[in-house]
Amino acid sequence: MKIKKQIITTESKSQIEFIDITHDVEDVLASSGVRDGQVLVFSPHSTASIAINEDESLLLQDFQRLLYRLVPIDERYSHDLFELKRANRSDGRSNGHSHCKNFLLGASETIPVEGGKMLLGSHQNIFFVEMDGARKRDIIVQVIGE
Repeated sequence: MKIKKQIITTESKSQIEFIDITHDVEDVLASSGVRDGQVLVFSPHSTASIAINEDESLLLQDFQRLLYRLVPIDERYSHDLFELKRANRSDGRSNGHSHCKNFLLGASETIPVEGGKMLLGSHQNIFFVEMDGARKRDIIVQVIGE
């Protein structure tokens, strides 16, 4: 069994952003030599997620609006008060809403691999979903298989 782990780095430019990382993940898979197995894509950040969906700009706008409606920025989040109290460790962001959005989307996706290709649907792409940008972020990709 082969196991390969690689970190992909990306940089968001806005508060909520959907960054298509499909080709980056395909490159890691190709370099792994794995023909059959799985790819795990993981966000080691509590304010950013991994999601699979269609890369269609109007759909992504709809989903962004949905996230803003479900978890509005202007709500009072207890986490924001906690961050203010931890002044020595806080980066100055009131980002309770970003943490809550992460709970809804999750931190990872696992994609099956067959014949050296990810078994994504014809309209599926892998997205790094930034919810507390702009920031430089790491994404962990781990390929496991034969």
